[in-house]
Amino acid sequence: MKIIILGAGQVGLSMAEILSRENNDITLVDSNQTELSGLQDRLDIRTVHGSASYPEILEQAGMEDADLVLAVTDKDEVNMTACQIAWTLFKTPKKIARIRAQEYLTHPEIFCNEAVPVDVIISPEALVTEQVLRLIEYPGALQVVDFAGGKIQLVAVKAYSGSPMVNHRVRELREHLPDTDARVAAIYRKESAIIPTGDTVIESGDEVFFVAAHADIPKVMQELLSVSKPGRKIILAGAGNIGFRLAQTLEKYNYQTKLIELNKNRAQYVSERLENTVVLSGNVADEELLIQENIENTEVYCALTNDDEANILSAMLAKQLGANRVMSLVNRPAYVDLMQSSVLDVALSPRLATIGSLLAHVRRGDVVAVHSLRRGAAEAIEAIAHGDPENSRVVGKRIDQIDLPQGASIGAILRGNDVLIAHDNIVIEAKDHVIIFVVDKTHIPKIERLFQVAATFI
Repeated sequence: MKIIILGAGQVGLSMAEILSRENNDITLVDSNQTELSGLQDRLDIRTVHGSASYPEILEQAGMEDADLVLAVTDKDEVNMTACQIAWTLFKTPKKIARIRAQEYLTHPEIFCNEAVPVDVIISPEALVTEQVLRLIEYPGALQVVDFAGGKIQLVAVKAYSGSPMVNHRVRELREHLPDTDARVAAIYRKESAIIPTGDTVIESGDEVFFVAAHADIPKVMQELLSVSKPGRKIILAGAGNIGFRLAQTLEKYNYQTKLIELNKNRAQYVSERLENTVVLSGNVADEELLIQENIENTEVYCALTNDDEANILSAMLAKQLGANRVMSLVNRPAYVDLMQSSVLDVALSPRLATIGSLLAHVRRGDVVAVHSLRRGAAEAIEAIAHGDPENSRVVGKRIDQIDLPQGASIGAILRGNDVLIAHDNIVIEAKDHVIIFVVDKTHIPKIERLFQVAATFI
């Protein structure tokens, strides 16, 4: 596939790295020559220096025969203009743009071929908001991702000593929960991935990924850790796009929310647009302010400013002062790995959330959803099975007959409206939505080929 990526920021560069490893023809465009230096040799991609919205630059990048354009510069207007030119001049088949401003997102009708021809909109703010809501809904979860329109969820938790399943075999989960079906997709133990069998013993400190129907998630979590009820008292630090959007969403669910913002004008702006949120003007790292606002009684503290260091320090302070659970927005990849395991309960990465959403639109085969897991180390995919036993590598086969690459496992299937947890004797049918957990992302192309219909097999 020939793909033009506009913008060599964190998302653009990460997408170039991932897609170039999967035998795609990648060209990366950016107006900053420094950002492009050395990338052509290191990643085996083409680079073009220039403005992503200039027709001659897009022509130079090869837009005339591109299959897909990813417009992920840091300016919404440049992304929209680039998609407009790609369609008007080059009739590029698929155009994906990152759009951040709520002012544009509240008018989706403008994104059509007759106005602004963007086929897919990616909003980091919306993705992070959804991620935080899921983590608030399931206290103790490290990550929660939806598949099959929310009917199936994949959840990561850290198993704690004293919980029912610790020091027990995976197969005993069914004995503990006879009326609930779930599957342990993977276990991470001291940074090493384990694809479990029924005899694998869950140890204290294991990071356990399991998949189940939405209604069964709380029951399974109780077997792995001490689960409390979702907290109602929440403090958000930072009233930027993400903080403001999250506050608006939490109001719909009647959470007791406070929002702290340093900029007085911004604090005034959001306070006039929020109905039930207490908006405070102050420094998110002000110890006296946090104590005054009863931080010790706060169930969830989310640091969501645009400054990684301020977020981390603020979350650390909130934790020290008694907040039950702290989350922090962390943009730098190195910080995400460093902080979640040692300081923060959850490190939120807009970059990883955005990449997962983008990958769902560029994977081969009929891929509905892609989620980046464990700070990008693993991946979960929802793919639709097509064809029949004569032209499909999966349809008509039992799960134990499918030639999955090492480090991959099928966790669940949506068949019609029914959720089926994957067991070896289940036969895949056409139109099944299949949820696959992948530990080693170098095997993604093989999984894509499994779900592609072929005329003949060699």
